[in-house]
Amino acid sequence: MKLRVKGLSLLLLLVLLALCSTIDVSEARRGKHWRPRGSPSSSQLRKKGKGKKGSSHRQYGGNHPSPKPPVSSTPSPGAGNGYQNPYQPSPSPNAPVNPIPNPTNGSRNSSPKPPAPSCGKGHQPPSRPPPASSQGAVFNVVDFGAKADGVSDDTKAFEGAWAAACKQGASTVLVPPGLEFLVGPISFSGPYCKPNIIFQLEGTILAPTSAEAWGSGLLQWLEFTKLNGIVIQGNGIINGRGQEWWTYSETDDGNDDDTQYNVELKRMPQIKPTALRFYGSFNVLVSGITIVNSSQCHLKFDNCQGVMVHDITISSPENSVNTDGIHLQNSKDVSIHHANMACGDDCISIQTGCSNINIHNVNCGPGHGISIGGLGRDNTKACVSNVTVRDINMFGTMYGVRIKTWQGGVGLVQDIRFSNIQVKEVRTPIMIDQFYCDKSICRNQTAAVAVSGVQYENIRGTFTITPVHFACSDNLPCSGISLTGVQLRPVQIPHYHLNNPFCWQAFGELYTPTVPPVACLQIGKPAGNYLQTYQDIC
Repeated sequence: MKLRVKGLSLLLLLVLLALCSTIDVSEARRGKHWRPRGSPSSSQLRKKGKGKKGSSHRQYGGNHPSPKPPVSSTPSPGAGNGYQNPYQPSPSPNAPVNPIPNPTNGSRNSSPKPPAPSCGKGHQPPSRPPPASSQGAVFNVVDFGAKADGVSDDTKAFEGAWAAACKQGASTVLVPPGLEFLVGPISFSGPYCKPNIIFQLEGTILAPTSAEAWGSGLLQWLEFTKLNGIVIQGNGIINGRGQEWWTYSETDDGNDDDTQYNVELKRMPQIKPTALRFYGSFNVLVSGITIVNSSQCHLKFDNCQGVMVHDITISSPENSVNTDGIHLQNSKDVSIHHANMACGDDCISIQTGCSNINIHNVNCGPGHGISIGGLGRDNTKACVSNVTVRDINMFGTMYGVRIKTWQGGVGLVQDIRFSNIQVKEVRTPIMIDQFYCDKSICRNQTAAVAVSGVQYENIRGTFTITPVHFACSDNLPCSGISLTGVQLRPVQIPHYHLNNPFCWQAFGELYTPTVPPVACLQIGKPAGNYLQTYQDIC
């Protein structure tokens, strides 16, 4: 009997020990000292970030030194992907990306903007930048002697900051916010600059208004030449103060009581500068900035490859002469998107030597629309290929999408696509003009820049003069024109006379009925095999 009691007691003891062991283990797993091997939860990360002064997300302000915007590795000069899909959706603009996306890969992302440094009253200018870190050194133009009062000439300070960044490479020139800098004609040039320089524009750069600053006239004001991996970004403004040129011809009114201001206007040179120009550069990014009131073209790219322009604003009055928004020439692999443009000439002008151009999500108006050309002036050769213009809003412009060539030129415009263009009170939404002339009289010539393979898809809205105007060469008729989903309705504007669609020597296809009917387009191909390939001509 005693043995049975002892055995039962021993069994009960073992059961109790097992139960206690289970409770301890489960309590330990719920305890605060136990951690899984995986990463902490997002809520834990947020709690940590709020309490630490050294968080990587802190905002710059007070007496902190100037921030160091990130510098990404620069992609190699683009070998274009060829014709890009115009219906490829744009990812969210908030998605994090490198500041220098390769425009040839079809990326539509926006570059992240580093936080703006504090430059209010009492802010002590930071000391000279330390040696470059992994994010690059920052060269603040104020540290190089810029007065930043909008009156003193700060050109030398900008030259000094650029020279330091140029020598360092993978660094930043900072134009701090809340300040105005008067800068004369200046060239930020290579080819001996090290690559991957960011020009962080947060303040305002003003052009000189005195004739002495321009001498006999210059072709550009702010110029970046022969660089690789150059970025201009920020929330700042480039103000060309072009009113000094626009009113040049209107000041001599016979009044002997002209002020000194008007006397100064009379002395301004007739050669007007482009506000911001890039020449001979690879992997160029322009993002976020505003360019206003240029005396002539606002932003120009010449002999560049791998160009991305996005989230910018360009603005000048409708009556400002020859103030193109963006001008492209001899440039390849270019992407322009999410831009607002108002000017006195073409919002975007595409000239000879351009290929693989992708333009989308642009607001244009007032202005002359988006144009290819004029091409072939003075009997020159002109070649443009593989251009996509899509998802565009135009309002109150003179033209919508236009191709214009001079008589006597040679060359070829080929593989052009205009898609999803919304027009409102545009004089002539669709135009090909192979008899372009900006003079009172131009000599008739038989030679022409050929136009072949032009697609118009979903061009819709209202017009005030002519919905469609195709004026093509007798010697080289336009071929391969296709219209799909074109719906254009008239708006009666006083003093404007409405016209029907016009076609001359234009051949192609109507894939859907148009409004109004474009019955003048000749279906099929022109007689004779007159057109050579792009490779043969260009």
